[in-house]
Amino acid sequence: MHSKHMDQTPSPSQQAAPSTTSDPSATLAAPVRRSGGLKTPGMAAGALLVVGASLLALTGCGNAQSGKSENDGAAASAAASPAENKGGKQLSKLLWMGDSIAEAEAPALGAAMKAGGVEFKSLASTGGGTVVKGDGPTAEFADGTFKDLSKAVGSFHPDVIAYQITTYDWGTPAQQSSSYERLAKVAKDAGAELVIVSAPPFKIDEFYKGHEAAIASAPKAAEEAAGKNAGQIRFLDASALWGTDSAAAKAQRSKDGIHSCQQGSAAFANWFGQQLGKQYSFTPAAADRWAKGSWTGDKVYGQLKCG
Repeated sequence: MHSKHMDQTPSPSQQAAPSTTSDPSATLAAPVRRSGGLKTPGMAAGALLVVGASLLALTGCGNAQSGKSENDGAAASAAASPAENKGGKQLSKLLWMGDSIAEAEAPALGAAMKAGGVEFKSLASTGGGTVVKGDGPTAEFADGTFKDLSKAVGSFHPDVIAYQITTYDWGTPAQQSSSYERLAKVAKDAGAELVIVSAPPFKIDEFYKGHEAAIASAPKAAEEAAGKNAGQIRFLDASALWGTDSAAAKAQRSKDGIHSCQQGSAAFANWFGQQLGKQYSFTPAAADRWAKGSWTGDKVYGQLKCG
């Protein structure tokens, strides 16, 4: 994400090298960090109270403006956890990947997984995280992501690698699909399965304007890759939770129109845990066991100015 959304730099392995091209458009297309972004280091005083004990909090402010949403039922009942899938792969370690949208979801997802007895590690990276090796500077970000992934699977040994499609998955549909299949091979070689989940709807501002086609084709390419690699790649369409309009209350975007605050992150963690429970030998914990935990004070929400 560019700095007007998150004022952090990518990990060293995901920082693109200075461009040597004489084409200025290539530089403008790069997700470069600039100053003047979100710099609030701490949480607002009431931030820890944003996610209440009631699971109704997981629906955020969506109900007030749009009526009941598709995810109300799943989010409103602590007893709605799916039965353990005895026939699925045992889920004991989950590796989470993505960009800064995934980074904002990681604290809640980590708390939910821990409450369900699953070890959790996040590789989500502000300003990077993509695995798509397309044309342009983000290809270098993909190289960095795969290097970080190689180290993580070697030390963490995940059962499932979950990749949320990033806002930087820029490339042709063929490049996207082949990159997702490459990710699946890394997962398979590590003894893990791959889950790809679509990104929530987000505001397409001037930064993303020139990449709308790639942003639109990425989930379709991921679904196609999953279809060709049944049993190794699972694709989840998160529009069942968020809808498709980033401006709608149901989407639960923060004020920047892109990331989620605590309630949106909790809603995602609750929904995603339910989906994993349908596919793997894993029973997600009821949200009232984790939704008010210390994760709500994570620094990422201070940087997003979540109140």
